[in-house]
Amino acid sequence: MTVGLIVNPTAGRGKGRSYHRVILDEFAKLGVDVVDLTSRSVEEAKAKTQVAVANQQIDALVVAGGDGMVHLGVNLVVDAKLPLGIIACGTGNDSARALGLPINDVQWATQIVADHIALPRTVDVGAAESTAGKFYFFGSISAGFDALVNARANKWKFPKGPSRYRLAMFRELAAFKKLRYKLIVDGEYHEVDAMLCAVTNVDCYGGGMMVTPEAKPDDGELDLFIVHKISRPELIKIFPSVYTGGHVTHPAVEIVRVKSVEIDSAKTPVFADGESAGHTPLKVSIVPGGLQILGPQPAALQ
Repeated sequence: MTVGLIVNPTAGRGKGRSYHRVILDEFAKLGVDVVDLTSRSVEEAKAKTQVAVANQQIDALVVAGGDGMVHLGVNLVVDAKLPLGIIACGTGNDSARALGLPINDVQWATQIVADHIALPRTVDVGAAESTAGKFYFFGSISAGFDALVNARANKWKFPKGPSRYRLAMFRELAAFKKLRYKLIVDGEYHEVDAMLCAVTNVDCYGGGMMVTPEAKPDDGELDLFIVHKISRPELIKIFPSVYTGGHVTHPAVEIVRVKSVEIDSAKTPVFADGESAGHTPLKVSIVPGGLQILGPQPAALQ
């Protein structure tokens, strides 16, 4: 079996270039044939992979980096029905964390990919449509305060890691006001005033925030996460508890299991797996078992 490999050279605060050689050497030692699709840009890597898939040159795709690379990989493999391997070495690794995969240990992660080439794990994936068109996501998709924070954080080069997200949050709060959302949740119409709406397939996003602690990537459902209208001081007060999941008891927080949801809120930015994905209106639905991951089953992780 031959795998395609895309490495983000800027992953891990610039360590991606050195990780690239380590991964290639590790695959060679393990006897795994590799088509190196790493490129100078995301668009070039995407085009190379699409050609490799069309010509049946690869049997699986492996991405090395953070959640943005997972997002890229998911959108390249789902329709092609190829398994996806994840070597988590970015600043945000929520997808790998939710799957129980190694983080910032590229040799171990490469070994796991190789060990499961013939034994992939099946998980769910989200299908979405925004002003950017149709696409898939694995971890989360958001439209609201957290999306605006993500947009601000992505413009900053410093600081690195999750602290950038926290600082961007405080900057965004200064001007943020509640949003009016029109929602269609599994066919039922609702209107709410809220700070944010997000839909998740996993328990965490934003660098380890346990936003929907009960969410699982293989339960056939998505979790709709709503923070209803609260004051800015109250939002700041409850924010630290999101890293433990303690926020779920707050009366402004609502989590609903859904199969599909439509979100409209005056062209609010949309972010999927931490990547810019157009604006609302947004349509989201679950694709049960729509993604194969080169990793162990949950029981094997315990």
